[in-house]
Amino acid sequence: MCQFCKPPQLEATKGCTECKSSFCNECFKLYHPWGTQKAQHEPTPPTLTFRPKGLMCPEHKEEVTHYCKTCQRLVCQLCRVRRTHTSHKITPVLSAYQALREKLTKSLAYILSSQDTVQTQIAELEETVKHTEVNGLQAKEEVSQLIQGLCAMLEEKRASLLQAIEECQQERLASLHYQIQEHQAMLENSGMVGYAQEVLKETDHPCFVQAAKQLHNRILRATDSLQSFRPAATASFSHFQLDVSRELKLLTDLAFIKAPEAPVIDTQRTYAYDQIFLCWRLPQHSPPAWHYTVEYRKTDTKAKGLKLWQRREEVRGTSALVEYLDTDSVYVLRVKGCNKAGFGEYSEDIYLHTPPAPVLNFFLDNRWGFNRDRLAISKDQRAVRSVPGIPMLFAAERLMTSCHLSIDLVIGDVAITQGKNYWACCVDPSSYLVKVGVGLESKLQEWFQVPQDVVSPRYDPDSGHDSGAEDTTVDAPPPYAFLTIGMGKILLSHGSALTSRDPNGCTVPLPPRIGICLDYEQGKVSFYDAVSFRGLWECGVDCSGPVCPAFCFIGGGALHLQELVANKQERKVTIGGFAKLD
Repeated sequence: MCQFCKPPQLEATKGCTECKSSFCNECFKLYHPWGTQKAQHEPTPPTLTFRPKGLMCPEHKEEVTHYCKTCQRLVCQLCRVRRTHTSHKITPVLSAYQALREKLTKSLAYILSSQDTVQTQIAELEETVKHTEVNGLQAKEEVSQLIQGLCAMLEEKRASLLQAIEECQQERLASLHYQIQEHQAMLENSGMVGYAQEVLKETDHPCFVQAAKQLHNRILRATDSLQSFRPAATASFSHFQLDVSRELKLLTDLAFIKAPEAPVIDTQRTYAYDQIFLCWRLPQHSPPAWHYTVEYRKTDTKAKGLKLWQRREEVRGTSALVEYLDTDSVYVLRVKGCNKAGFGEYSEDIYLHTPPAPVLNFFLDNRWGFNRDRLAISKDQRAVRSVPGIPMLFAAERLMTSCHLSIDLVIGDVAITQGKNYWACCVDPSSYLVKVGVGLESKLQEWFQVPQDVVSPRYDPDSGHDSGAEDTTVDAPPPYAFLTIGMGKILLSHGSALTSRDPNGCTVPLPPRIGICLDYEQGKVSFYDAVSFRGLWECGVDCSGPVCPAFCFIGGGALHLQELVANKQERKVTIGGFAKLD
């Protein structure tokens, strides 16, 4: 029926999609007059639902035919050629329809096939809701109990402070009342004054003296009290004032505790030797941590996937040892703290390179015949200092003719006969000249029997990095191999350098620690920066017999052997296997 006819309504013959109404012929002409915008409306068969034939572009009133992937919207043919969609990825609506329909079908199929998983997750969420409600009530109860405890403590403190004020007040009032009574006795009509007046009327001398003797003392005390009058107690209670600003600030700052911030790895104290010593600290304003979790794993560039983290929990203190490591490997480590609020963020990852061979533990040998006048070995036999002394001073007087400087030698108390071994030492940067390396035990014994001298400036006993055998053939490996260190520099004058040199081509800066690695079977010794394990220099050495670590000094200098991490007295916890020591 026509929706615009007056009763009786006529049969509808046309419909208008844009007007969303049905009309008879006369009403359609009436409501779509010529010369107006409505005259352009396209008539359709009459219907009760006015669904458009297709989606229209709101800007151009054209049917959308394409889909812009960049803008993620439907566009018409005019939109496609406009500058707005230049260089955009545009595809026909049919392609977008097929792709989206396929994705939607797959997603719906996955959801329908995962109904058991959905039910499991719903059950997990419902269980989480229950735990949330229970834990929330528990947290509220704990906060209420803590606040009630604070209130009870404040009430006890209030009663204690008020009791102290009350006792002081009563004591002062008692003193003041007694002083008032003493002064009232001095009034004219008081008992003491009247009694004194009566005593003065006594004419019998003995009786007067007997009565006035005790009265006179009371009169003197009253007179002194009158002349030096001062209240027996002050009325001020200023020293009973409270300063609660600090407590108010604490109460104002009272808030829920937070998890510790990410720890900061102490790179100056963290290093890898026989084990890894890991040291860290919390940022200055971080909440405290009750314990820490240390995680580490070995990095392997050849492996397809990352190795799982090995975790050690409840580490007390701010340092830990990591044991049972592979040699010549790189490990990544991280730490996070934990308190009542839970775990905090991880620290930044730190990468540590382990030594290229098992660590050799040895001490400096103080039994061989080294010059005790010029070399001093520490009690623990891990450090040695060269002191030139008076003989060097006397030798300096002959500097312009010939100055004989002795080379002082000290060796380790072990002899290496197989395998690869690594050790490290720290050389004092102020040392004049120090040589670190290895040598054949038999040749070192000859050295002690025939002391070596350096005659300056005309004589050089070796070739920078000691060959130890200037008269040997070219192919024969030398019995000694030393790295020369002096004045905070490392001399790289001979052999095979493993690192780039400075512009002069002869020195590199002295690192904090020097590492020495001896491969006995290969007859090769390598020197490293023991911090970064960057190669410094390597050369061959005669390994036909036992080889000993050796150290030479010319002039003043000092060095000490790297202590094993396992022997550190300050360790907090040991990580590796099942060992854990607090």
